[in-house]
Amino acid sequence: MLTALCIEELPELMSLLPTKPATGDLEPDKGADPTADAAKPSRSQIKREHLALQDLAEQLLALPCRLLEGLSLSEATWVAIHETARIKDQRALRRHYKRIANCLARENTEPLQALLAQREAQARAATARQHELERWRERLIDEGDAALAELIAAYPESDRQQLRSLVRAARRDADRGRPEAPRRLFRHLRELLGASAAKD
Repeated sequence: MLTALCIEELPELMSLLPTKPATGDLEPDKGADPTADAAKPSRSQIKREHLALQDLAEQLLALPCRLLEGLSLSEATWVAIHETARIKDQRALRRHYKRIANCLARENTEPLQALLAQREAQARAATARQHELERWRERLIDEGDAALAELIAAYPESDRQQLRSLVRAARRDADRGRPEAPRRLFRHLRELLGASAAKD
């Protein structure tokens, strides 16, 4: 009798138990951050960042050690830098760049990047000065007094008599295919423009 009663009441008793929701009906965790996955870097982004660090490692190794001493690099990075000199095989060197890149990943690379940017700016400025000197020399040889008057107006501190003498000699040697006087003119222009830049 008891067994029959329990069996008859079983559906009613089961209806009183809490039901487990279906997997598809589960509510999202309100504490979870929906942007967490989006904030994670993608595999391609990680690869780009590591390649950038390898490029930075190559640029670092091209710098004189005296410039690196002010960057507060870790001991592990310094050890890797000093080991570079003994590596001759190109494939081993590529692996070594990766090692230094891993070291740089744990460093503050902002001072290194600032140093590289400064050196690049200096190199661009030096190239621009070189081109300016070459343009002035070409104009002085090709145009003579007209270009000379313009140069003297731009650099009034220049020695006019010396410049005239150098320009005449350079034009004469250029006609004869001789490089000596044009080289002397170039050196004088370098000193003139360099002294003017130093004053500024």
